[in-house]
Amino acid sequence: MLEVRGLHKSFRGLVAVNELSFAVAKGSIGALIGPNGAGKTTVFNLITGALRPDRGQVLLDGKDITGRRPDQACRDGIGRTFQVAKPLNDLTVEENVMIGALRAARGVAEARVEARRVLDLLAFGREATKPAHELTLPDRKRLEVAKALATKPRILLLDEVMAGLRPTETDQMVEVFRRLNQETGLTILLIEHVMRAVMALSGHVTVINYGSLIAEGPPDQVVRDQAVLDCYLGQEAD
Repeated sequence: MLEVRGLHKSFRGLVAVNELSFAVAKGSIGALIGPNGAGKTTVFNLITGALRPDRGQVLLDGKDITGRRPDQACRDGIGRTFQVAKPLNDLTVEENVMIGALRAARGVAEARVEARRVLDLLAFGREATKPAHELTLPDRKRLEVAKALATKPRILLLDEVMAGLRPTETDQMVEVFRRLNQETGLTILLIEHVMRAVMALSGHVTVINYGSLIAEGPPDQVVRDQAVLDCYLGQEAD
């Protein structure tokens, strides 16, 4: 579904992503992990068009989408969340999700129906009429996911949507994503520091540090890789 080939990005001489290549299989759940500052969110920004790469390619289902604008990437079928949830606070939960739904809907009424469907899917329907500024952190994270899902993506990029959640809340989110993947075939790529979520969800893990690939493979194999332990999992355990 998604292939990154030799992606490179630097900022005033500081290399953020260094000739990075990896792939996400259609219908799978993959994880992109690494220490803080490893370049993970920059990779998402390059994939979705928020940043243009210095060189390299991004392919979606075999189509080269390198450097396309975020709105074009969204129309191509890429949905994403952001680390810091910033809903439109003066709108309700439902109205926030409707904005995402308007990408594919033929009007406001259809967008409202789609927003309700997505909110029910996330067990969030009871909050539909609540102003977004009243939401708790877990619910703001859930709203981020709902907004992205409402665009009807073929692949969903999740940027630390479980950060700050309690273990029970994390487990609930894990179950939502597992169900989405199994029931709809949605391809998912997640950036996540919560290893219980990574281990529970992902079939393939890509690990980067200083923007470079250091390991990839099944999660149970990656967590035993000495380079990963040295640069990331060792400090996570600390």
